[in-house]
Amino acid sequence: MKIISYNVNGIRAAVNKGLYQWIEDECPDILCLQEIKATEDQIDVLTIQSLGYHYYFHPAEKKGYSGVGILTKRKPDHIDIGMKTDLYDREGRVLRVDYGDMTVVCVYIPSGTMGDVRQDFKMQFLADFTKFINELKKERPQLLICGDYNICHKPIDINHPEKHLKSSGFLPEERQWFDEFIASGMVDTFREYDQSPEKYSWWSYRSNAREKNLGWRIDYHIITEDARHRLKGASILSEVAFSDHCPVVVEMDF
Repeated sequence: MKIISYNVNGIRAAVNKGLYQWIEDECPDILCLQEIKATEDQIDVLTIQSLGYHYYFHPAEKKGYSGVGILTKRKPDHIDIGMKTDLYDREGRVLRVDYGDMTVVCVYIPSGTMGDVRQDFKMQFLADFTKFINELKKERPQLLICGDYNICHKPIDINHPEKHLKSSGFLPEERQWFDEFIASGMVDTFREYDQSPEKYSWWSYRSNAREKNLGWRIDYHIITEDARHRLKGASILSEVAFSDHCPVVVEMDF
């Protein structure tokens, strides 16, 4: 199974740039999307169906904001929308699908770049998301949690780390959360295969950052240790540019 996670920064804009043709060519078994910024009636679901996918969306209440979606060739055994917490669910942050004893969670973790209020919201989300996952693990121990985490875990995951020590997305408390999340029995799939620097998944639109590869690795496929035996490969598709992010890939035996 090839599972791709992609923050499309607006699915309608990405479609206008050729997203559907890329999906047809790349042919992922599961495609987890973040920042769809659209409701289902604003999305060309007929084309999605014609490509052979079932589709599930969890849009935000606010128009043109946030939202996650999952396209899947194989129909899930179970679909669960949200974290059952209105504070987060009205922003369209979490979507879950089950296949046998394997579960895929698509998450769009809040950004804290808009100021202290949103940074506080992000930190509260991280704490509550940890509780959500810990509870889910009791019932579904084999998890893949993929999406835009909006955090660079380690200095290797960001350009010129010394310049970003006070930037949301690389703050000590965010990285500590990531340390603890991994220590709780999680695996960063990409780093199982590639320990090299300058491998990023997001670039600012400013200052030709992408051309200069001044990026951040903030998109991840994280699996539980209980699912490690399923892992077959992981990569970053940095050349795919329908968004300020690029897709990240994990290959697993389902």
